[in-house]
Amino acid sequence: MEPREVLAADAIDLSDITFWERPIEEREGAFQLLRRERPLPFFAEPPILPELSLIVPGGPGYRAVTRHAHIAEVSRHPEIYESGKGATSIPDMPAELLEYFGSMVNTDNPRHAQLRRIVSAAFSPRMIKNIEDRIELVTNDIIDRVATQGGCDFVVDVAARLPLEIICDMMGIGPSEYATVLRASNVITVSGNAIAGAGDPEYLPADIDPLTALMEASGALTTLVSDLAEARRANPTDDVTSALINTNIDGESLSAAEVASFFILLVVAGNDTTRNAISQGLLAFSEYPDQRALWEADPAGIGATGVDEIVRWGSPIIWMRRTVAAPTVLGDQELAAGEKLLLFYNSANRDEDVFEKPYAFDLRRSPNPHFGFGAAGPHFCLGAHLARQEIGVLFGQLFARLPDIAVRGEPDRLRSTFINGLKHLSCEFTPVTASR
Repeated sequence: MEPREVLAADAIDLSDITFWERPIEEREGAFQLLRRERPLPFFAEPPILPELSLIVPGGPGYRAVTRHAHIAEVSRHPEIYESGKGATSIPDMPAELLEYFGSMVNTDNPRHAQLRRIVSAAFSPRMIKNIEDRIELVTNDIIDRVATQGGCDFVVDVAARLPLEIICDMMGIGPSEYATVLRASNVITVSGNAIAGAGDPEYLPADIDPLTALMEASGALTTLVSDLAEARRANPTDDVTSALINTNIDGESLSAAEVASFFILLVVAGNDTTRNAISQGLLAFSEYPDQRALWEADPAGIGATGVDEIVRWGSPIIWMRRTVAAPTVLGDQELAAGEKLLLFYNSANRDEDVFEKPYAFDLRRSPNPHFGFGAAGPHFCLGAHLARQEIGVLFGQLFARLPDIAVRGEPDRLRSTFINGLKHLSCEFTPVTASR
């Protein structure tokens, strides 16, 4: 893939959904131009749907942070660049919604550090080992479900299933709730765009009020996990919900509502990142057969660097927001308190100053300081290790069991300015018998 610069700098509008509907090469060309000529451009915010403007008012606009070095600088200084006013939405959402949907991602220190300590303590070495063992078993089971069919929708039948089932399994949520969790997480993912009238109609039809849909989806997850947490408080098992609700660090513990809020973050962020990295990975392997051959020849060796290249290449989360806490300077740009910054990870992951041949899919790329899990700092993705494990195991087993699996046709892309996602990806392979 090579970027195509078809837009002049003045014609680029990252708030316009039609920009994100352009071919990938044109979008990459636009970000290449911005990094070179306007690394911190200012954009007006997307207009809020009129019927929602009293609840979610429009804002003054934001600066797009497009260079790797600038995003690294912002991420290292949370005392200057805050997350507490919202990390996953451009408009300022009501405070209760930020707490409801974001938990750790929408908090600053000291509360952020407290939450992270409690959550980290809940993931004991034994718990992590159990989860890793489950990844192998669940991956094999998912492949079994499609192996005899000779083809499937890779996103729906494989990529979306693995992170969903692992997260639910480790929280103690049974298979009967998988569909509810998946449906709710899809709605939450697209609701931010839908509030500005630019959601994906497959997940959230245009005639449905996005704020109501958002509250209903999150309410369903909150009820599910809050009830489970209260049950585990009285009768703990060996799942993560039990560990979270019963962990106490220096007198601090999580309420059932906070466990539910963490689950919403986990299932949305974990599902989106891993699902789309896996989907984008198969697409890349189909487009770059030489790289696929490298993986197949040495899955253990290549997988060590290949997983991170898949995440860099796919850049599933396009941006995260920060808000300037006090006047400062970033690069050559003076910033006032209250200004919004959108950290465009997708752009940083193609920065020519950091990555040699950034538009090449190179499984041997090392070092690979990508921001697919966020940049180094207090908000670096807590689930990065889990995501890496899932991606590595999935492609290791997939190529071993379905060696000729290949994409057929064009992917159906998610309509979003926030998630670089695929909704559907048709694939074919020679049918094989299930392993059990």
